[in-house]
Amino acid sequence: MTPEEQDLIRKRQKSRALVMALLLGALVLLTFAISIAKIQMGMGASH
Repeated sequence: MTPEEQDLIRKRQKSRALVMALLLGALVLLTFAISIAKIQMGMGASH
């Protein structure tokens, strides 16, 4: 395998890892937002 091919593979792996990290971050933010909304709804119903 030539160095150019290895660089291309590394770039693909890096971009794939970046996409996965962004998706994971979005999932965490979505879960956090839903949790906050549920907590606020629960507090509003009890008062």
